[in-house]
Amino acid sequence: EVQLVESGGGLVQAGGSLRLSCAASGFTFDDYAIGWFRQAPGKEREGVSCMRSSDGTTYYADSVKGRFTISSDNAKNTVYLQMNSLKPEDTAVYYCAADRQPRRAVVTTQIADFGSGGQGTQVDR
Repeated sequence: EVQLVESGGGLVQAGGSLRLSCAASGFTFDDYAIGWFRQAPGKEREGVSCMRSSDGTTYYADSVKGRFTISSDNAKNTVYLQMNSLKPEDTAVYYCAADRQPRRAVVTTQIADFGSGGQGTQVDR
């Protein structure tokens, strides 16, 4: 059974930082890209960043480039999202999800490419 558990959210001050974690289990971690998504109240879910841990390929939405960094610890089957210089518009519930297709050649945060993800973690700025 695929399981993804997010953690690390919280309330931060202007320009603050947070590191989110996504612990994955139930599938071969290296075979699937992991994406971070967020959903603010009254808005649709949007892609934030994703990573193919097998070779370190990353992708970022324009809104977070230069502020957020995605990384992974393959030994722990965990993907991280380091968020710096947080803005009010970053306030949302953040979810991680695994790609539906293994070893996809090009990884982006197309929501349809990913599963439903975990329960999410709230980030408030």
